Amino acid sequence: MPPIYFDYNATTPLDPAVRAAMEPLLGEVWGNPSSVHSIGRAARAALDDARYRLAALWKCKPSEVVFTGGGTEANNLAVLGPARLLKSKGRHLITTPVEHHAVLHAFQFLAKHEGFEVTYLPVDTFGRVRVEDVAAALRPDTTLVSVMAANNEVGTLQPVAEIGALCRERGVKFHTDAVQAFGKLPFRDIHQFEADLVAVCAHKFHGPKGAGALFIRSPLQPLPTQVGGGHENERRAGTENLAAIVGLVTAFERFVPTPVFPAVPMREYTERLAAAAAAIPGVTLRGHPTERLPNTIAFTVQGADSIALMAVLDLEGICASSGSACSAGSLEPSHVLQAMGVPPAEANALVRFSLGRDNTAEEVDRVIQALPGIIQRLRGGK
Repeated sequence: MPPIYFDYNATTPLDPAVRAAMEPLLGEVWGNPSSVHSIGRAARAALDDARYRLAALWKCKPSEVVFTGGGTEANNLAVLGPARLLKSKGRHLITTPVEHHAVLHAFQFLAKHEGFEVTYLPVDTFGRVRVEDVAAALRPDTTLVSVMAANNEVGTLQPVAEIGALCRERGVKFHTDAVQAFGKLPFRDIHQFEADLVAVCAHKFHGPKGAGALFIRSPLQPLPTQVGGGHENERRAGTENLAAIVGLVTAFERFVPTPVFPAVPMREYTERLAAAAAAIPGVTLRGHPTERLPNTIAFTVQGADSIALMAVLDLEGICASSGSACSAGSLEPSHVLQAMGVPPAEANALVRFSLGRDNTAEEVDRVIQALPGIIQRLRGGK
């Protein structure tokens, strides 16, 4: 029996149509977009076309699109670049303790090595920030606020549009890590986040790995985090990976305006899984019950640990996660759950099921049937 893949928040398989769109950029269009000869100009035309296509979807200026090597780079640039640019105005930054490490570690670096002060906003037991707490934390020397759109571990959604509007009113730049939101939530345009900087990652919606993008609202010009050339309008040095960029744009066109993770049947599947998990003694659901990604359900298991849980699920043919794929193998309890007030022993026993377009009701049934026995075995039961 083939394995059940319930780990779509970690990555998605490359879509065949996206692969087909990438193939010419791996063969006949092989030039450097910065070269002035005909072969280079053909590559530049492909790059410009990709930028204009994505800008049309985002309803922004092409100059506001920056292609990166993935979500981590996009988030690093979105945090480090504006903070360093605006440090003469102030060195106070605001974020949350439930951010992806691509954001958290960037803030920690600024605090440790560059003299910035970071305020970490409290979250409730669901992992959600209050807009009132953002307003209370803003100071005259605050230059940047960063709050993710959707949490990768527990799926909780944040009120980013309200936070962004508040920041704009107060003259503070706002960044949102929207990596998990695209393809899972309704998309109108990039301005729906009310943000100055929005990070995107292709492999979360059936595009290639190593491809990301950052929306930067003009006239903001963050200091680059990568130097060595004038690529991407002086914002990101390095010869552009044309095949990956075209893959990102094609995947965005195909899978974001009409979400590839449709609320129906995703929400029905995750609600069934949640009900089955909650019926097992010692299992506690985590994340917001309604304000969450439709494809994501997370829970902790008393008397177990994440490594053992993942191993036994895998032996049963169930591919799941214990949180962020970028922290896989870590022995530390989930920083997201700890920020939500979950004790460390329980925070180290997290299971995340994140479903996708290829999952079926039959697979959900199989997991529901297997789950009680798996947990009982882990607890030493017969």
